[in-house]
Amino acid sequence: MTNTDVKEVLNKLVATQGLFYTRLHQFHWYIKGQHFFSLHEKFEELYNSVSESMDEVAERLLAIGGQPYSTLGEFIEHSVIEERAEDKNLSESEMVQAVINDFKTLRDFLSDGIKVTEENGDDVSNDMLIAMKGDIEKNTWMLQAFLGNDAVDKK
Repeated sequence: MTNTDVKEVLNKLVATQGLFYTRLHQFHWYIKGQHFFSLHEKFEELYNSVSESMDEVAERLLAIGGQPYSTLGEFIEHSVIEERAEDKNLSESEMVQAVINDFKTLRDFLSDGIKVTEENGDDVSNDMLIAMKGDIEKNTWMLQAFLGNDAVDKK
């Protein structure tokens, strides 16, 4: 397969996952407050999951002839979420909300990527993105529940 649009989607996803992985580490390291133990553990669970997912996307990209981004500079330049060093100073609930916001941005990007992979007949990449979107929606719901909120909108 030599489809440029699919490769671009997957590469942007790798960059986003790389940056998100780092943001989740930031929250893991800087969390403070009465929910320290549960959130410290949850952020670790999330960054481990993002790492596995990023590896899956990068390997898929290589399998279809692409070249995944692999440097921090590339991650920052091509990510759909932003690096924010100042977020280390957020409260517990603000950190959780920041993760929810990043998940929503990633969910929306995946929705667009699902369309691109479907239009280009890449069923394998399409299935992978659909599964990732489902995981993100589940994690978003759980984090919203942690904050005492109802489930969020789905796109």
